[in-house]
Amino acid sequence: MSKLTALAVSIAVLGGVWAFLAFNPLASVALVWVGFIAWGCFFHTGGDTAALQKTIAGMVYGAVIAGLALYLVSSGMLDGLGVLAVPVIIAVTVFLLVIVAGCNLLSVVPANVYGYAATAGLALTAGTAASVTAMDATNPVILVIISTVIGAVFGLASGKLAGAIGK
Repeated sequence: MSKLTALAVSIAVLGGVWAFLAFNPLASVALVWVGFIAWGCFFHTGGDTAALQKTIAGMVYGAVIAGLALYLVSSGMLDGLGVLAVPVIIAVTVFLLVIVAGCNLLSVVPANVYGYAATAGLALTAGTAASVTAMDATNPVILVIISTVIGAVFGLASGKLAGAIGK
């Protein structure tokens, strides 16, 4: 079996397992789409142990920074800036996504952005932006972090499974 076929089979099988888990027993704490973003990020980052670490660290960092942005917007702290409040908050927090790239674990800027975008997108579409301080599954930051870790681990597992069946 070719390496590509082995990888396709392993991702298909584990993708089905991940979908089952995310839509059933983990439905209240995991987002299938965020897991797949992390899975793709894992392979785009190199598909090895370092990629696992950088994917999780970067996406978690991005989720936390998005949580900070959502908190600042929801709190109204910068309402005095009028229509510039949200753009200023986004500009400052996006700067924070990139400036940390000198740190090895956070050097994959796309991972940082994926975590930020997934968290902001979830919060804005689900109307949970004000829940970023909640210590439960209503907090979009927590949901993205859990889904990121599981998705990245599934990426690692699919790579190992592909290696095993491709021999």
